[in-house]
Amino acid sequence: MEDRYRNTRTALDSMTSTVPRVQPQDKVASIKQLLSTQACQLGNIDYIYVVNRQGHLDGVLSIKEIFCSLDSEVTAREIMKQDLVVASPSTHQERVVYLALSHGIKAVPVVDEDGLFQGVVPYDQILRIFNHEVQSDVFKFGGIFHKVGKEYTSIQSSTRMMIRSRLPWLVVGVLGGTMAAGLIGYFENLLSEYLVLAFFIPVMVYMSDAAGTQSEALIIRSLALDPKLAMKSYFIRELKVAGVIGLVSGVLAAFTSLLGWTQPVLSLIVGFSMFISIISSVAIATVAPLIFYKLKYDPAVATGPLATIVSDITTLAIYFTTAMALTGLIH
Repeated sequence: MEDRYRNTRTALDSMTSTVPRVQPQDKVASIKQLLSTQACQLGNIDYIYVVNRQGHLDGVLSIKEIFCSLDSEVTAREIMKQDLVVASPSTHQERVVYLALSHGIKAVPVVDEDGLFQGVVPYDQILRIFNHEVQSDVFKFGGIFHKVGKEYTSIQSSTRMMIRSRLPWLVVGVLGGTMAAGLIGYFENLLSEYLVLAFFIPVMVYMSDAAGTQSEALIIRSLALDPKLAMKSYFIRELKVAGVIGLVSGVLAAFTSLLGWTQPVLSLIVGFSMFISIISSVAIATVAPLIFYKLKYDPAVATGPLATIVSDITTLAIYFTTAMALTGLIH
């Protein structure tokens, strides 16, 4: 049990204890003075934590609430938020990220089993953990969806032949996964300001991959059954299908995000990005096998890793570009 705990990254591993702490009876004037004199010594000042004499976390204040308060005699107890989202020192780091994203907070307080305040997992650590987890998923997306159809692969092929035909495309997936992870890192500032955007990345990537995988399987099967397939008409039909799927999925995603977060601009970003990314993924997954087929490469071996990672990068680019253009309207 102890070995497994050491091998699991927890909130304690990413926590900082150098955060502003005040007592419930402290007044706004004294809290402002504390911030002005100790800001440089603190590791994180996103929130001010109200801790009583026994060391228990009673509430949380934001910097904005302090400096917007017109009455300097108001105490921390009167304006603090008591409905707290907390983690324990043993909470897994993925759970910490989920807590931050689902509740729209920049830092997660850490409280032990006795209710004593230990510190917080700050937003930079939350982003680092999130980036690490997404990078792991992207690497998986670069390889696990690859398919080998019986129509294109001989059962007499040797082990060496199969390795030589499949491994290069998986290496491409690994390199592409690194590019996708770098793309996410490029938009780190955007994610740090609007953490809620990160919550929808897995949905975006999954939906585009799911739609693309369907199209990929269908086109490969169609090529196997009919080598003289009318490719132009087939592609046009797939785009029409993708348009309907993208529209329905986008509207549903926009509606559910609006219900959950009540931010119209956020729902517009999610809905529009999903609509465009699904169409793009279907187009990529349909065209790639056709190209490999024409070039005499086995589309069942080559398409999976390449089309998936291209689709992932395209989806992320569409989502972040749309978010960059519209987040200025989010309040």
